[in-house]
Amino acid sequence: METPYFHMPALADAAHVLTLPEEVSRHAVSVLRLQAGDRMVLVDGKGGRAEARLLTTHRRRAEAEVLEASVYPDVRRPLTLAVSPLKNASRYEWLMEKAAEIGVREVVPLICRRTEKKGLRMDRLRAICTSAMLQSKQSWMTFVGEPMSFEQHVARTGFGSRFIAHCLTGPGQALHEYAGQSDPVDMLVGPEGDFTEEEVSLAVASGFVPVGLGPNRLRTETAAVAAAVILCIGG
Repeated sequence: METPYFHMPALADAAHVLTLPEEVSRHAVSVLRLQAGDRMVLVDGKGGRAEARLLTTHRRRAEAEVLEASVYPDVRRPLTLAVSPLKNASRYEWLMEKAAEIGVREVVPLICRRTEKKGLRMDRLRAICTSAMLQSKQSWMTFVGEPMSFEQHVARTGFGSRFIAHCLTGPGQALHEYAGQSDPVDMLVGPEGDFTEEEVSLAVASGFVPVGLGPNRLRTETAAVAAAVILCIGG
């Protein structure tokens, strides 16, 4: 079995011998059935990582010995993916999982004029990103921001490049032309039904570049994942 990864939020302040959180203890002992002496990797989601060995197998407060601790720099492209929530919650959760696996730094639920579902279980979305971080063996977690209105998000600053994908007036510039760059980037993907003309006009006036993701018309979650792959991995 591959060495399993676990989330340990307070890793930076941890001692040489750690008492694992109840959820981690239960998963390690009851689900994975690790035994004393088995290896594990602990990550805090902020670059901290520890190679550890399980000492005790209590299902609520197992203990582990830190063998080696290190801090990994965040080498992900600083991408903020602002995406409208979807009527089908499972589709949006799928998007969150894939964005975290790809290595998106931040996902913001973007409340647009045509957004139909505005109530989100933020704790669940963040748990999905935590699980995806562990599954993909990363040391940095995707940050899930609080829902933000379209106007609020467009007014944010600190980005080097800003893009909006829409279907109103043609494909725009090909997004893959911007792959491989390292500046902070902001990517907007709209709801079912797309952005309104007023929203696109506001975005363009605020410095967003309309971009295309290929010849096919994509669902919101597919478009968001495609954009993330292009901007984070290259395409």
